[in-house]
Amino acid sequence: MTGPRHATVTNDRQLRAAATALARQCKIMSSILKRTGLPAPRHFPADFSGLAKIVVGQQLSTHSAAAIWARVEQALSPVAAETILSTDDAGLKSLGLSNGKVRTLRALSRAVIDDGLDFGILNVADDRTIVERLTAVHGIGPWTADIYILFALARKDAFASGDLALQLAVQHHFKLDRRPTAEELERIAERWRPSRAIAARLLWADYAFARRALLASRQKPLVLNSRKLLK
Repeated sequence: MTGPRHATVTNDRQLRAAATALARQCKIMSSILKRTGLPAPRHFPADFSGLAKIVVGQQLSTHSAAAIWARVEQALSPVAAETILSTDDAGLKSLGLSNGKVRTLRALSRAVIDDGLDFGILNVADDRTIVERLTAVHGIGPWTADIYILFALARKDAFASGDLALQLAVQHHFKLDRRPTAEELERIAERWRPSRAIAARLLWADYAFARRALLASRQKPLVLNSRKLLK
């Protein structure tokens, strides 16, 4: 089944071209690109396993998410609706999955097997339809659906307005008194069309850069002024 063609960014050449064009369009994006360089590649499979990986990584550090996903892949290969449903709760929890994530993965598996959720059809739908279809699954919210569109489908104009890091980064760069809501961030991000996914990736890179810099500054040893001490 085919659907409307969506612009995508799937390789470094396309990412570089899109980021360069966006930097010409927006001073904030230009300053971020100069500071962080191109964002690191990030891609999820556009299928059940890719969405499951996003679910597993929710609200976890990159390191923790990678460690748990590695155990899930090893134990359940292939990661599919059938293998999730054939593994009992104790087995899934032993891999590091929380009760909530076990429930979500089971709900997603039932949506595939019982309700006919077909990723081949889903992946060619428009963004709104994808969000509506996925958020109908227990435990999957707009953020998870947006991240799937961004990193599994690699759509150039996808955006995750409910993401906390993006909200904080925009608050900083636009010098806002408070963190913008998802609705407010959605409106702000209009200026980056048709490359909102590139803007999101640059903002995430800049947020991570700032966190690393802050952590490094806190870890620096205190250097005392010996001249003052000797006075």
